[in-house]
Amino acid sequence: NLPFWVEVTTTPSKKVSLMGEWESKLRAITSEVKKEDVGSILGVPSWMMVLLQRVLKETDFKNISELWPNLEVFFHGGISFKPYREQYKQIIGKNINYYEIYNASEGFFGIQDRSNSDEMLLMLDYGIFYEFIPMDQFHFSNPKVVSLEDVEIGKNYAMVITTNGGLWRYLIGDTVVFTSTNPFRIKITGRTKHYINAFGEELMITNVESALTKACEETNASVSDFTGAPVFMKENEGGAHEWIFEFCEKPDNLERFIDVFDNHLKSINSDYEAKRYNNMTLKRPIVHIAKPNLFYGWLESKGKLGGQNKVPRLSNDREYIDPLLELNK
Repeated sequence: NLPFWVEVTTTPSKKVSLMGEWESKLRAITSEVKKEDVGSILGVPSWMMVLLQRVLKETDFKNISELWPNLEVFFHGGISFKPYREQYKQIIGKNINYYEIYNASEGFFGIQDRSNSDEMLLMLDYGIFYEFIPMDQFHFSNPKVVSLEDVEIGKNYAMVITTNGGLWRYLIGDTVVFTSTNPFRIKITGRTKHYINAFGEELMITNVESALTKACEETNASVSDFTGAPVFMKENEGGAHEWIFEFCEKPDNLERFIDVFDNHLKSINSDYEAKRYNNMTLKRPIVHIAKPNLFYGWLESKGKLGGQNKVPRLSNDREYIDPLLELNK
């Protein structure tokens, strides 16, 4: 239901955008967009990177800014942009603006309204009534639910929405933290189902992304995809976290990468630090390097290619990591 001028000024065409099969769609998108003078791009960071890499592969340009000299901004959402920031700097080849948006099939919830910020302004006038469940009560049978007037800055909440589209007290599956209440500003901290708390460590995606950024900075690495899960205790053996990282640029020293990653998690998550003390509950992280396109191949095998599908970053069981380890052999 967009105005006609949107289709005139947008690429790819509506016909291509509505294609179902991902590989055919990717080829068609590439064929169309490489002929255009693109000024802004919008999408999920992981899938947009796949598209931009394909575009460069089919042209003679060294970076995207040579192909699209008027590119000024990337509007992104769906997953955290933090692990991809350096990759985008390299592939685009110049400084552009990056703005996060928070939308889903259920509604449009937030926008980054300030440059160089990692917060989003909560949209209060888009036909959505918001409620929030504190994450420390999320698994209770009758958890406390608070409205906007009672939220606390810095506390992790599961977001509940009621909309004029017909949703009633619907859990969208995201967790957020408020950074301001005047106006209401939020950060997305993860998913209600995607965390690791097998040993009481309460590891959230924001912890992992912060540690991953630090480890990459200190070892000149770059990660395109990853997932983590617990290794459960056996008799006298402690547990651990097991990770698969797919690197665009491998670390100078993998052992150093693991140490920085582990130590930064300790520094920002006291529960994780307590469980890692003397390796009593949690041993040092187990890290595997993924072969190229491991996660892409895994999603393809499940028929889940495309922007609506994302790699689960964290899991409290081994539902995702075991099949990936098998594929990685």
